[in-house]
Amino acid sequence: METVRTKTSASARTRSVAFVGLTIAIMAVSAWVTVPLGPVPFTLQMFAITFAIVVLTPKEAIAAITGYLLLGAVGVPVFSGMRGGIGVLAGPTGGFLWGYLLGVAAAALFLYAARTRFGQAGGRRIPRMTRAERAALSPTQRATNFFRNFGLEVAAGVIFTTVAYVCGWAHFMVVAQVGPLAAFLTACAPFIAVDFCKIVAAVVCARAVKEIVG
Repeated sequence: METVRTKTSASARTRSVAFVGLTIAIMAVSAWVTVPLGPVPFTLQMFAITFAIVVLTPKEAIAAITGYLLLGAVGVPVFSGMRGGIGVLAGPTGGFLWGYLLGVAAAALFLYAARTRFGQAGGRRIPRMTRAERAALSPTQRATNFFRNFGLEVAAGVIFTTVAYVCGWAHFMVVAQVGPLAAFLTACAPFIAVDFCKIVAAVVCARAVKEIVG
């Protein structure tokens, strides 16, 4: 019995490390998809990071974004435009990158607490429902679970994005030496609608992946 537990624990750790590594790679690739829109480029990072928040545990999500930022800080070209180095973190858009770490922590912990509160999979000591258990649910119960989970996950994405925006806005204002309104109009306003669409798309994709991976 002890051997079985040890093997199960080792398998879970291996799977967790693999998920974190894969997520870091996805974040890097999403940052390379860049469309220049003034000082702050358009990327797919909000999509990738929201996806990670929904799919991973809080520890895994925080580990992934921390690993991503550390790789970029030491010069690995994982940031937008295939850039890396401390200069990017200290540059005009560096606040968004620091904000990713704080935003992921806030959003992942919110989602964990909300799932625990409502007894949803992903909360404290709450396992995923089996196929038989899901099949036994009434249409009303299925709809309620779907919309509740979807709403919580979108809310987590909004929390993450809001924290990233606040950090990016404040950092851009200081580095670019512009006023609060100018910083908001340049660094945040052009991306709000598109980023919300990315959040919804990320949640849809994450739910599909969770159904497959289990």
